[in-house]
Amino acid sequence: MTPGGAPLSWQSRPLRRARQRHAARQLSSIRLRFDSTVTAETVFLDRDGVLVRDRPDYVKSWAEVEIVPGSFEALGRLSSAGAQVFVATNQSAVGRGIVPRDTVDDMHARLARLAVEHGGHIDGFLVCPHRPEDQCECRKPKPGLFLQAQRDYGVDLSSAYMVGDQLSDALAAAAAGCTAILVGEQPAEVSRRWRVARTLPDAVDLILEGGRLDS
Repeated sequence: MTPGGAPLSWQSRPLRRARQRHAARQLSSIRLRFDSTVTAETVFLDRDGVLVRDRPDYVKSWAEVEIVPGSFEALGRLSSAGAQVFVATNQSAVGRGIVPRDTVDDMHARLARLAVEHGGHIDGFLVCPHRPEDQCECRKPKPGLFLQAQRDYGVDLSSAYMVGDQLSDALAAAAAGCTAILVGEQPAEVSRRWRVARTLPDAVDLILEGGRLDS
C-alpha cells in the first residue's frame, strides 16, 4: 500500500543480474511494461525540472512533488503518438541517505498513475541512486541509464530522444547516441550547441514534427 492507501499493483523490480554483478553500484530501474511491437521513437524524460519542479533540497516525499504545468499532458501526447516513454533520473539523495529508495519508488508509482490519468504511459523509471563521488557508470552525464534501456527494453538509441533541463542530460544522451532537447532557460553557449525548447510541451512539438538534430 502507498502512504495514501492506494494499492501498488506493480512494484519496482530491480534487475537481479545487476544486483549480483554490481551490488551497491547497481544500475536500477522500475520495469513497468514493454511492448515489443512499438516502432515509434523512444523518448527519455528527466524527472526533476521536466516533469516535477526541482528543489535545491531534493524532492524528499510525495508531499514535496510539484508537477510542472502541462508536463503530463505532453507525456500523454507522446504515448498517444505511439512512443515509448522512460524517465531517466539522477537521485543522489538516495545514496546520501536523505531519501529512502522505497520512497523514491512510491513517488514514481504515483507519477506513473498520474500519467495514465492524462492518457499516457511511462514504460519504466531508470534511476541512478549514487552520489557524484561514487564514480558510477549510471549517473548522468554518463550514458549508463540509456544503455540499460537498450539492454533490457530493446530501445533503439539511435532514434531516441532525451528531454532534460541540465547539460548533463544532453551529454548523457549524446554519449548514448540519442538526440537531446533541453528545456527552460539555458546559457548562450548551451543554446548554441543543443536544441532548446521553452517547455516540455514545446519539446514534444519538436519531436512529433520530427525535429531531429544531426550531431
